[in-house]
Amino acid sequence: MNNKRVMGWVAFLGVSAALTWLPEYFKKADDTDTEAVAVVAPAKDKSSGTLPATKAGAAPAAIKDLGPAGDLFAARSWKAAPTLASVTEQAVNVTPVVQAPTVPPMPFQFIGRMDDRSDLQVFLQNGEKIYVVRKGDVIDETWKIERISDMELSLVYLPLHMSQTLSVGSAQ
Repeated sequence: MNNKRVMGWVAFLGVSAALTWLPEYFKKADDTDTEAVAVVAPAKDKSSGTLPATKAGAAPAAIKDLGPAGDLFAARSWKAAPTLASVTEQAVNVTPVVQAPTVPPMPFQFIGRMDDRSDLQVFLQNGEKIYVVRKGDVIDETWKIERISDMELSLVYLPLHMSQTLSVGSAQ
């Protein structure tokens, strides 16, 4: 029984080898591994789906490229493509709105005043700076003290020549 098993394996391997080498044996000598060349034949013949005939003694015809020209997965529909509405817009000439320059908010706080018989001084604070001002003084080349009264201090913003007032006390 051992001989039968060995003979079965030898027969199986022999048939397998023959099937593997048989196509190589019958292969033509002209048929070597080369790249396929895509040839586009001129369309003189109006019939579609036919290939030009080759002569029996001529070299085999090159393989024609049968690949799709476009996107394989492009969306296709039988419905007509929707037409988009065209919008015509008129050019709008927007004139820029020029705002009149305004005086910035008053940067000073009134902290006190000192009244001599001949002179009235006012103490103003801007951040951490303290200013002692009299009538006619200019602060930081921006604000000019125009008038000092018992109730208010009148300042002029010099870049725009506009006036603002600051309360400096009561009438008592």
